[in-house]
Amino acid sequence: MVYLHEQAWWKEAIVYQIYPISFFDSNGDGIGDLNGIHAKLDYLQDLGIDVLWLSPIYRSPLADMGYDISDYRNIDPRYGTLADWDNLLKGVHDRGMKLVMDLVVNHSSDEHEWFLQSRSSKDDPKRDWYIWRPPKLDSAGNRGPPNNWRSVFQGSAWDFDEKTEEYYLHLYVSKQPDLNWENPEVRQAVYDMMKFWLDRGCDGFRMDVINLISKTKGLPDAPISAPGEFYQPASMHYANGPHVHEFIKEMGQNVLSQYDIMTVGETPFTHEASELAAYVLPANKELDMVFHFELMDIDSPLEGPQRVALMKKEWKLPELREIIVRWQLYKRDEGFWNAQVSSPICIPSHFS
Repeated sequence: MVYLHEQAWWKEAIVYQIYPISFFDSNGDGIGDLNGIHAKLDYLQDLGIDVLWLSPIYRSPLADMGYDISDYRNIDPRYGTLADWDNLLKGVHDRGMKLVMDLVVNHSSDEHEWFLQSRSSKDDPKRDWYIWRPPKLDSAGNRGPPNNWRSVFQGSAWDFDEKTEEYYLHLYVSKQPDLNWENPEVRQAVYDMMKFWLDRGCDGFRMDVINLISKTKGLPDAPISAPGEFYQPASMHYANGPHVHEFIKEMGQNVLSQYDIMTVGETPFTHEASELAAYVLPANKELDMVFHFELMDIDSPLEGPQRVALMKKEWKLPELREIIVRWQLYKRDEGFWNAQVSSPICIPSHFS
C-alpha cells in the first residue's frame, strides 16, 4: 500500500535556529535576549522564515551553554522573563510564523531542584529520579565507577557524591546528571512540563539527544574499542535503548497527539536507516522528523562504534551526494519525512 502524504504546516516550513545568547542584545548588557529576538522579527519575516527554533532559554548555570537546565518552567534572567517570552510568541504569531523550543530531558542540571533532592539522601523520594549506583571495588578495595562508560565529553560518565557515597550517571558533563526515565514519576513530570509550554502557545519541540533516554538494563561495561584506555565508548548501551520507543510513544499519547505541533528528535550515534525510521514513520506515532548525523560525521574518523569529535578525515563530494540522495528517497512511500543536518547545534542549522 502506498502511503498518502498528509499536509502539515511544518512540511512546507523554512526553519531558522536562533542561539539567543549571541543573536541580538536589546539592553546593552552584552548578552542576546528575548526582546532582541522580538526586535528582529520583521527582518526574519522578510527573510522568508516560517518557524523560529530557540536554543535553550530556560534557567541554567550554563555549564553546557543552556543544555543544563535548572528550571524547566522559567526563563533564564539573562534572556528575560516569561512575560518577554509571551510577548515574543505573540509577535511571532502575529506575523504568521511559529515558535519551537529546545526540549532537553535526557538530563537536567545538577542545580535543578529535582537533583538537589535526589542527592540529599538515599532515602529521598526523588533519589530514583536519577541514575545512582554504588562504587565498584577492585581487588584491593579501591573505589571506582560502576562501569567503564566514557562520557561523550571524555572521562568517566560517572561522578562520585561524597555525601551519599554513590555515583551518578552523566553522559555529558558532570553538571548534567541523567534523568531516570524508567521511573514513571520522571516521565510524568516531563510530560507536565511539555504541556506547560504547549498550553502557553509553543508550536513544538526540537528534542535534544532524545534517543539516549533508555539505557541497557544493568548498565554493563562497554566492550574494549579503545585499547589502553579505561573509559570506553559505550553508545551501544545508551543510544536507542530497549524502552526508548515505548517512552516516546507514551509521550505521544499523553502530550504530542493533543496539539498541532512540530517534533524533531536529535538522534546521535545512529546511522542505521531502519533505526531512524522507527522514530519517524507515521504508522509508529512517535516523531515527525529526526536529526541524524551522517552528513555532519562525514569528516569524522571512527573509534570503535563512535565518531571522534574534533578530529578530521578526508572526504569526497560524491560521498556527500550519496548521503543526501539516499535519505531524500528513503521510505517515501511509507511517509518517512527527512531532515538533513550538516552543522552542529551551537551554530545555525537548516532543516525542512
